[in-house]
Amino acid sequence: MRASFRRVWGLIYRHLCLYRRSWPRLLELAYWPTLELLIWGFTAQFVVHGHTSGLLKAGGALIGGVLLWEVALRSQMGVTISFLEEIWSRNLGHVFVSPLRPRELIFALLGVSVLRTLIGLTPAALIAFLLYDFNIFAFGPPLLLLLLNLLFMGWWMSLGVIALLFRYGASAEALAWTLAFGVTPIACVFYPVSVLPSWLQPIAKALPAEHIFAGMRYILNFSQMNWSQFFWGLALNVFWMTVAIGIFALQFRAARTNGALISIGE
Repeated sequence: MRASFRRVWGLIYRHLCLYRRSWPRLLELAYWPTLELLIWGFTAQFVVHGHTSGLLKAGGALIGGVLLWEVALRSQMGVTISFLEEIWSRNLGHVFVSPLRPRELIFALLGVSVLRTLIGLTPAALIAFLLYDFNIFAFGPPLLLLLLNLLFMGWWMSLGVIALLFRYGASAEALAWTLAFGVTPIACVFYPVSVLPSWLQPIAKALPAEHIFAGMRYILNFSQMNWSQFFWGLALNVFWMTVAIGIFALQFRAARTNGALISIGE
């Protein structure tokens, strides 16, 4: 049976139309290849140019970076996926018909995020200890401060994603899975900021993650906390959280006015 070129092209064109008016979908096409190239390209530069000579525990820095960055990833995805569950079940309109206030929804989502993060990272920490002899608790009390900073970073990123969902609807769902991964190259998880091109370094330093992971490497090298890096990370988290809350509030009011709270999942 011969296939009809017109019908085949019609279906292809239908999908092309989805990308023509949706920049999140277009971005996703080149997202993962570019991301992998940037992350491992910078990591290779870090190794090839001998930057590991001053790092006492290079392997520990890589494994520790993976585990700690997962805190930010899981906390961000924990909030956004929980919010998406309300959209997928078409329950968002019902939630806001109730006396529930927006800040109460946020607090609930943050609580779910903490639980999801703890459940998700416990097996990973156990595997790191059994297979790689890496004990994340060797960081000592500073570990809690690093974790809290990364949790806050994940939270303000998730509020930004939810604001985009209010603004662009279902076409922005991909950002729930990709936003935190997208900042990994400039978060300096596996290498210091000096590896990045000079024009990119100020952008990296504007993110809390760069200071948090610089602090992690400092602990591995000198067995003590770099308080300057910690407070820089905390101050940036407070700043970006304030910005994210403001954007969230603006987009929530706009969504409530134009009826997007009910139609966002349609």
